[in-house]
This record gives sequence, C-alpha cells and structure tokens, in this order.
Amino acid sequence: MKDRNNNSPLGPPVPVRTGDGGKTKILFVCVENANRSQMAEAFAKMVGGDEVEAYSAGSNPSGKINLKAVISMKELGYDLSSQQSKSLEEVKQFAPFDAVVTMGCGDACPWMSAKRFIDWEIPDPKEMNEADFRKVRDVIKERVKKLLKEI
Repeated sequence: MKDRNNNSPLGPPVPVRTGDGGKTKILFVCVENANRSQMAEAFAKMVGGDEVEAYSAGSNPSGKINLKAVISMKELGYDLSSQQSKSLEEVKQFAPFDAVVTMGCGDACPWMSAKRFIDWEIPDPKEMNEADFRKVRDVIKERVKKLLKEI
C-alpha cells in the first residue's frame, strides 16, 4: 500500500483484504461516468493504494469529466483532468471484479461479472452548486472507505 501520512485529507491508509492474495478489483458505475463513479474510482485508488485496482464506467457515458469533479478532487490532491469517460464495454476486459458498485444508473446498469453487487443511492451532483457537490463527494469518499474495510 502506498505510504500516506495521517495528515492526508483521507486519513491513514485503509488495509484492504483480498480473498485470493491478489489485488481487490472494484468497478464503479453511474450513468455518464463524469462525476460519481470517477470520484469513487479516485478514492479507491487513494485509500486502497497498491492493493486495489479501481475502474469506473458509465451506462451512457458523456465522453467528458465534469469540471466540478476535477476541481473537487483536486482540492483533495487527486487529478482527474486526464481521465476519460468510459463505457461498460471498455472496462469489461478487466472482469471479473470483486465488487461492482452502481450509483444511480437504475435499470440501465447491465450485468458485469463480479463476486458482489452493491447499489449506492447517491444523487447526481452534476447540476449542484459547489458546496452541495462537495457534500456528495464526501459521501462517496466515506462509502468507499467503508467498502474497502468490508471487502
């Protein structure tokens, strides 16, 4: 796991248990892959370090990352600016996953090979003001941290 001091905005690293001795693979899915799933992927990488392979995709990808997401994550030291909005087709090559986490894509989220499926009811922050966007970001951060402790 990557070293991170206790002064990090995310706190100390979270140990991640893997069932087969390898890295834990997680896929985060939302509609556009422009906000929620991108931030969740980033948090999984930040918190899980080298023990996690995190991916994100959209059921109907927008083709771009929301600037609010880029700014919001940059505040916590993560650069999303080089990320791409991806389709489920583009990430299926990495299956099977230890967990697939859906975030508001509803019936549009197709099946993906995974040991565990989780649905997080998280509102789409796309049209929210900066303060509310940060609240959603922080909810995602806490859920990712909890997930990594449980897996």
